[in-house]
Amino acid sequence: MSTGRVVALVPAHDEGDLVGATVRSLASLPEVAEVVVVDDGSLDGTAAVSLAAGATVLRIPHRLGKGGALEGALRRLPPADVWLLADADLGDTAAGLEPVLAAVVEGRADLAVALLPPQPGGGLGSVRRFAARAIALLSGFEAEQPLSGQRAVRGEALARCRPLAHGFGVETAMTIDAVRAGLRVLEVPAPGLVHRGTGRSLEGFVHRGRQGLDIMRAVAVRLVRRRRSRP
Repeated sequence: MSTGRVVALVPAHDEGDLVGATVRSLASLPEVAEVVVVDDGSLDGTAAVSLAAGATVLRIPHRLGKGGALEGALRRLPPADVWLLADADLGDTAAGLEPVLAAVVEGRADLAVALLPPQPGGGLGSVRRFAARAIALLSGFEAEQPLSGQRAVRGEALARCRPLAHGFGVETAMTIDAVRAGLRVLEVPAPGLVHRGTGRSLEGFVHRGRQGLDIMRAVAVRLVRRRRSRP
């Protein structure tokens, strides 16, 4: 299968300490033609660090959240044959997405989702379990890591999952939409990936609360769609 044009798309909010390494690591993948950082209302040096590392930078003056930032970027960017979605905090480990990208480039999947090894700073798993159950309920797909934001997806496949869901609901919704559209979804081990955990601090619990609300909203939208589609 021909690779076509592969673009790495990195949503980032105040990730100036790691985004440069993430950009350089993604750019080291032979298939990646361009790395685009979507600076989602950052107040630090995320944009400048990304530019210095060689990325194309799209700046959003006011924070939209992950899903909104990605959707806005896709509306502004020319089409790609394959999109490689990566979180900005992967740092030097971002090149570990190679097996995930290969699953799509080689034609084994339309959407490939990275399975990360156990990460430091994890939470209690309640949001992950809720997302997995929602995906199973609405699509029948049993997701091992439903919240993984490290993904490769064919351009045509991603178009069938748009508009992307708001905020942190984007991954759960994308998986549901892809499976229900008849696309091949595959979870791929990526043992080299490491990202920053939010931990069990107050900040971490607030983050997961926001994440859970965004997922609930995305699931509710898809429940309504399913009911409306029934004869």
